Amino acid sequence: MAKKRPQTKAKQPQITDGEIPVVGAREPCPCGSGRRYKACHGRAAAQASTELVHRPFEGLAGECDWVALRELVPAATVELTLKAGLPEGVPSVTLATVLPMAWPALRRDDGSVLLGLQNDTASGDISRDLADTLQRALTAEPGTPVEGRRAPADGPRLQDLLDPEGAFEPVVHEGFEFWVPDAENATPDVTASLERANAAAIPTVKLTGVDAAYWCETPEKNHLRWVMPHPEEQLLDALARLHAAGRSNLGEGTRLVGSFRAHGLTVPVWDLPSGVGAEDIEKPAAEFAERLAGALVTDAPLTADERRARGGLTNRQVTLS
Repeated sequence: MAKKRPQTKAKQPQITDGEIPVVGAREPCPCGSGRRYKACHGRAAAQASTELVHRPFEGLAGECDWVALRELVPAATVELTLKAGLPEGVPSVTLATVLPMAWPALRRDDGSVLLGLQNDTASGDISRDLADTLQRALTAEPGTPVEGRRAPADGPRLQDLLDPEGAFEPVVHEGFEFWVPDAENATPDVTASLERANAAAIPTVKLTGVDAAYWCETPEKNHLRWVMPHPEEQLLDALARLHAAGRSNLGEGTRLVGSFRAHGLTVPVWDLPSGVGAEDIEKPAAEFAERLAGALVTDAPLTADERRARGGLTNRQVTLS
């Protein structure tokens, strides 16, 4: 019998880990190993995608407002400043709470970019997912939306793309008309999406005298939801001191009812009478900020009443993310 010729394999080009693209879990790994992506370099990518970043907006200008716009505010926009400046053909980049059809991003006909904040993300790092969407939007064809995808595990984060010194000044809107410069010529799908979004939007106003505090109106009562940057345990102690002393309200008929926990920050919530508007709460909120500042620097052990107040606040804490 003739001898079999030895089998030789063509040499695969050497690819470094940083150059291996993200592909489908069942596809062959681009590194050339012959294994499926999920059993090769996809393992590290999958692990990175599931690791939750506790404070995804930490280090960005306006971290508290990022959290508010992600979780609490229906309709708002913010002009973003990029570290490298705007690319040619991109007149502006605007963060928006929600975009029509729940698009992650949109490159408008004039080349400007809208980046949606309240979309589901594919990994545990919202910042990395948003940065990936933003980068793709900057190079998308004008007039097209950007679809969601799983961001590369080693891709940049918002902190890498945005100017840390750039102002972050949210503009709260009554509705979502900012979606379309010319509403009369919007497509039927966009028009229907706009009508649904406007019908569901809760009236919201950003206070001007304190940072990251948002008044909102609901059918039964109004609320103030205030995103605060202080460490959670320190803030809960301070709130408990004020609550036990009867100094945690924002005026007659108002009540501190608990707090949210969102993206590593704490969001105290007050119930307000239905007749109390945003302008009515400006002065009481500023006065409360002064009382809170004093309570935050107090390091004496909590009294029995303060511990009970703290326990009540902790029991009424809801985690949003």
